[in-house]
Amino acid sequence: MTQAPPVLEVLPRDIAAYREGNTGIDYVHRFESGKPGPHVLINALTHGNEICGMVAATHLLDTGVRPKIGTLTVSFSHIEAYNAFDADKPFDNRQIVHNLNRIWSAEMLDGTEDSPELRRARALRPVIDAADYILDIHSTSQDVVPFWVYPAYERNAEVALAVGLPAVHLVMPNGLGSGTPLIQYGRHGETDGKGAAMVVECGQHFKQSAADLATAVTLRFLAHFGLIDRDPAAPAPAPQRRFELLQTHMIKDAGFHFVRPLIGFETFAKGELIATNGDEEIRSPCDDCTIFMPAQRAVVGREAVYLTRPL
Repeated sequence: MTQAPPVLEVLPRDIAAYREGNTGIDYVHRFESGKPGPHVLINALTHGNEICGMVAATHLLDTGVRPKIGTLTVSFSHIEAYNAFDADKPFDNRQIVHNLNRIWSAEMLDGTEDSPELRRARALRPVIDAADYILDIHSTSQDVVPFWVYPAYERNAEVALAVGLPAVHLVMPNGLGSGTPLIQYGRHGETDGKGAAMVVECGQHFKQSAADLATAVTLRFLAHFGLIDRDPAAPAPAPQRRFELLQTHMIKDAGFHFVRPLIGFETFAKGELIATNGDEEIRSPCDDCTIFMPAQRAVVGREAVYLTRPL
């Protein structure tokens, strides 16, 4: 498996000027309106090479966006990975040791293991704890349609449907299946939890369209909760499509490979072979099984593919 070099339309910029926020935690900025309202967190750079979130977060800071009600927090998560970007190897700085979006369990955060990601997650815990609503901005290796990802709680679906952009939803009834993501940390991972937390996957990492979408979704998200005014010129939501996560497969063997090149959203019939993973065959569990985020490189221990069905 090889990953084709991407077109680098958007590159990282120096964001050292945003290091000193006002929370005592590097790269975290908080703005309080002084009026009752929700606490909304816009989180960027959970993965170092997912640049669109940086574009959206710096847009808020550079243009002086301030909440009319409630509280707005803007955070840049994985600066160490972000600063490790190499244009010749643009997929290599997703993480340093751990995937920062798989370690948000008490077992990992309260354990004795150490890494740059665990240190940063532990520092960010009070930031996540304080937020009522979380938008965690991500992007994808392949150029596929953007989509939401969130636990299958009605409170999450209501927000995603109200924001309306993007129009595709990946719904997780039983978690992600490969660790605990930020959006399932603490109360946001509880059935009776309050607030909402979701990932938006904005498109291919380095495309201008992903950066533009990240900014648009961020502004819609804030407007939905009344922190800023709605844009009357914003287009109406497109028809929504929802997919349920059925299985998450991890790469167990360096020889892992798909039966044909996949980028995402391909469909398979029930029982059809999708990939071989060492001695294991990965087959479709249902008709119209839809592929999400197929791995482009065989890295043992990382996600191979997410198998879904349309709802």
